[in-house]
Amino acid sequence: DDAALAVQLVRWGTELGLSDAVHTVLSDDFDPSSASTNDVTVRKILEFGEVVGTLVKQNVLNEDLVLDLWWAGGGVGAREDGRRARPCSPRRAEAAR
Repeated sequence: DDAALAVQLVRWGTELGLSDAVHTVLSDDFDPSSASTNDVTVRKILEFGEVVGTLVKQNVLNEDLVLDLWWAGGGVGAREDGRRARPCSPRRAEAAR
């Protein structure tokens, strides 16, 4: 069940300290040009994203549910129509052309 798996992933993300890691990476002090997979903060986000991405790719977890749970939209807030902005993967952008 997608909901049960999503709850387990949220728990795992909490145990990893994913929220703090994302906050660090999104802060103005973070320099992405010097980021490395040797950085624990970066590694936490990459590992979590790889697991979630694999589950979605293998149709174990619903992509829309994942996007609703974890998409930050590049910032806080809503669009003019009241909905949250959605990411646009390169694959989706190409399909939309």
